[in-house]
Amino acid sequence: MMNFVSRLLARGLPAFSEARPADAAAIAAVHGASFQRGWGEDEIYRLLIESNVVGHRVTKSGKLIGFILSRLAAGEAEILSVAIAPAWRRRALARPLLDLHLRRLAGLGGRAVFLEVSERNAPAGRLYRHAGFREVARRQGYYEGGATALVLRRDLG
Repeated sequence: MMNFVSRLLARGLPAFSEARPADAAAIAAVHGASFQRGWGEDEIYRLLIESNVVGHRVTKSGKLIGFILSRLAAGEAEILSVAIAPAWRRRALARPLLDLHLRRLAGLGGRAVFLEVSERNAPAGRLYRHAGFREVARRQGYYEGGATALVLRRDLG
């Protein structure tokens, strides 16, 4: 039994940390596997080198398996993208990643956070509602295929 526990612990838990420009290729891979139009490595790299972009990642055994990116300006942040690699979904990783990110945004002076999510993305909608976001607007037919974008807001602090 002790050998089993040792092997289990040796595998390590997912680690949450700040995203860096060197993560651009791995973030692009997760983004591409998660969205109809994935962002390229160069797009993500350019975001990560901006001084007002905040990013976090979740890794497992050194492999990036999720990320979140926001832009912060004048006390307001916009979540640009968040994704967990398909093989790692439904493992309770998105909520701690979001919580870490929101705490960091608040620590940097963010007072409110906004995001857009497709009304058809039920898992993301549940995540954001449970994290305290509320709908403040709708953009009809915003997404390809005619889906409505829900504009959500959460106050920080």
